[in-house]
Amino acid sequence: MVALVLRLRLALLANAFRRSPWQVLGIVAAGVYGILVTVLAVGALAGLRDADVGSARDVVVAGGSLVVLGALLVPPVLGSEDALDPRRFAPYGIEPRRLALALGVAALVSAPGVVLVVVAMTTVVTWSRDPVTGAVAVVAGLAAVVTCVLVARISTVLAGVLLSTRRAREATGLAAGLVAVLLVPAVVALAQADLLDDGLRPARGALGVLAWTPIGAAWAAPAAAVAGDAGAAAGMLLVALLSAALLALAWVRLVPWALTAPDRAGGGRAQSGLGWFGRFGASPTGAVAARSVTYWIRDPRYRATLVLIPVLPLVLLVPLVIVDVDAHVLALVPLPVMALFLGWSVHNDTAHDHTAVWLHVVSGIRGTADRIGRIVPVLAIGVPLIAIGAPLSALGFGASTVLPSVIGVSAGVLLNGVGLSSLFSARFPYPASRPGDSPFHAPQTSGAGGSTVPTLTFIATVVLALPSAWLGGLGLAHGGAYPAWSLVVGLGIGVVTLVAGVAGGGRVFERRGPELLAFAQRH
Repeated sequence: MVALVLRLRLALLANAFRRSPWQVLGIVAAGVYGILVTVLAVGALAGLRDADVGSARDVVVAGGSLVVLGALLVPPVLGSEDALDPRRFAPYGIEPRRLALALGVAALVSAPGVVLVVVAMTTVVTWSRDPVTGAVAVVAGLAAVVTCVLVARISTVLAGVLLSTRRAREATGLAAGLVAVLLVPAVVALAQADLLDDGLRPARGALGVLAWTPIGAAWAAPAAAVAGDAGAAAGMLLVALLSAALLALAWVRLVPWALTAPDRAGGGRAQSGLGWFGRFGASPTGAVAARSVTYWIRDPRYRATLVLIPVLPLVLLVPLVIVDVDAHVLALVPLPVMALFLGWSVHNDTAHDHTAVWLHVVSGIRGTADRIGRIVPVLAIGVPLIAIGAPLSALGFGASTVLPSVIGVSAGVLLNGVGLSSLFSARFPYPASRPGDSPFHAPQTSGAGGSTVPTLTFIATVVLALPSAWLGGLGLAHGGAYPAWSLVVGLGIGVVTLVAGVAGGGRVFERRGPELLAFAQRH
C-alpha cells in the first residue's frame, strides 16, 4: 500500500509540469523559493556549529518552533485541493491503518517535505561533537520531522472536515498568510547568529519553556547534550519522542474518522437595516462606496490585505537591520511602505467583483461615480493611517523636521497608487480569486496580464513618488526647506494622479462596460 500511494504521489508531482506554461512557471518560482529558504537555513545551522551553545540553542529552538507552527497553520489553506485527503480513498475499502501509514509516508514526497528533512538533518552538523551527541541529534532530528509531518497532516484533514464553512476558511487563511509572509524574514534573521545573540536574549525564558514542549523539545535536546546536561537532554528527547508517538496515534485514529465524517454546514446571522447603504447618500457614488466598504469588511480577499499590509514592512526591515542601517532611518520606512501597498492593492478591483460588476454596467452609472466609490474605503483607511503614523515616524526618528517629508512621501504613494489603480483596474483587469475563495489562491491566466499589470502599476506608483522621496532625502541630509517641498510635491503629484486616474478610469469603464462584463463571465 505504501509503495502504491508513493507511486501515485510521484505521478501527481510529474503531472504538475504538464500544465500551462504559466502554471509551470509558478511551480518553478515556488521551487526557487524553497531552495532559497533551504540554503539560508542550512547555512545558518552549519554556521552555528562554532557559536556559543546557548546562543545556538536559542536560534535553533526559535527557528524550529516556527517550523512546527508553520506546519500547523499553513497547509490547510494553500488554496489547492489536498491530494492526500483520506476521504479521497473512501470508495476503495482500504484498511484505515494501512492507509494512515501510506499517507503519512507519502507526505514526505513533496517540496516542503524535502526541505524539512534537509533542514532537520542539518542540525546533526550543528550539534555533533562526539558519537553520543551525534546520536541524540539524529534521533531528535527524526522526531522533529515526524512531528512536523503529522502536525501538517492532522491540521489539513481537520481543516478539510471541520473548517469547511466560509468563515472558518477565512480565519484560518489569514493566519496561514501571516506565517507565510513572515517566513522569509525570519529565516534571513536566523542566518545572522551574532545579531540574534542579542536579539533573542530577552526571549530566552520563553525559549527555555518551549524547549520542554512538543513544539521545541526535539530542537533543544541536542543542545542540552552538547552542554553536558544529560538529564535535560534525556528529558527533552523523551518529550519529543512521546509527542511524535502521540501524534502518530492521533493520526491513526483520525483517518478512519475522516473516511466517514460529513462536511459541516455553515450557519448565518440575520441582518436588519440597510447597513452601509443606509449610511451613505442615496446617490450612485454613495451606493458604490457602500458596496465597497461592505466587501472590504466581509470579503476575505480584502480582509487579507488589511491583515498583511502592516506585516509587509517587516519583510523590508529585517534585511535593512542586518546590513546595519541606522535605527532612526528605519523608523521612517514602515508608513510609506504600508501606504504604497494599500494604494496598490486595488489595482485589480474591478476583476474582484466577478459577475457582480454587471450591477454597475447595466445600471448606466457614470464611470467617475464607480471609480470614486471604489476608492472610498482605501482613502478612509489611508488618511487616518498617515495622520497617526506620520507623527509616530517622526517621533521614532527623533526630529519633527522630517514630518512634512513623511506625510508627502506617504500621501504621494497612496494617492498615486489609488489613481493608477482606478485606471488600470478598468483598462487591464486580469483573473482574480473569486468571491469566497481563499485570498491566497490565484487562478491561472492564459496571458502575461497576471504578472505584467501589477508590476507596471507598482513601478509607476513608485516612480511618481520619487521626486518627493528625493526631496525628503535632501531634507535629511541638509535640512532647510526641502521637507516642505517634499510635502508639496508629494501631495501635488498625488492629487493630479488621483484626479487623472479617476477621470480616465471612469471614461474607460463607460466605454468598456460590455467587455468588462464579458471578461467577468469568462473568468
